[in-house]
Amino acid sequence: MAACPARAGTVIRHLTLHLPGQIVQSRLVRNFTLMNADNFSDLPEWVDERFYNEDMEGEEWKPNATYHACKALYEKWREIVFVLKGLLSTIAEGDDGFHSYTAAQVLQDAYLIGAKIISSEAGGIYIIRMGNAAVVRELAMGIYSSLLLFIEDDIIDEGHIRVTRNEIDNFRLLFIEWVNTFQKDECEDEWGLFV
Repeated sequence: MAACPARAGTVIRHLTLHLPGQIVQSRLVRNFTLMNADNFSDLPEWVDERFYNEDMEGEEWKPNATYHACKALYEKWREIVFVLKGLLSTIAEGDDGFHSYTAAQVLQDAYLIGAKIISSEAGGIYIIRMGNAAVVRELAMGIYSSLLLFIEDDIIDEGHIRVTRNEIDNFRLLFIEWVNTFQKDECEDEWGLFV
């Protein structure tokens, strides 16, 4: 089974994991917390050059508030993914399928949040930003709630979960700043949601 970093949290038996500059192949049952020694969150670093090109005209090339808010949000999320991986790695070593599955789902959602944040800036289109923001909000709220399971079942120390949830609260504040920078454009939402 092939997996990318966004699916590295899936409980599987065989894994081919594509990380920047390397391919890791392993036989695993529940060990979904592989770490890349160069990038502990496994999310790619924000590279400004990805978002600028020679063809930009007029004001397009100038940095804007949405771009900077998006970058700050993404960097904060990378920190949270690092913390989540540290917290959930102990669960991967256990034999409890339910908790292992939940931890894998939390990590999978965490990777997807990173992808949605960074891809929202790629086109600069309002409906894409809003769609990605809605997904980010939903997944982050799910992670925030799911962490309570590990406290309730006494799997992870409550203090560690509280610190992680506080970081997600800080992320939420950056998220609000980011969404407040969105500017409606001429693109029409064919589904009628973001009008």
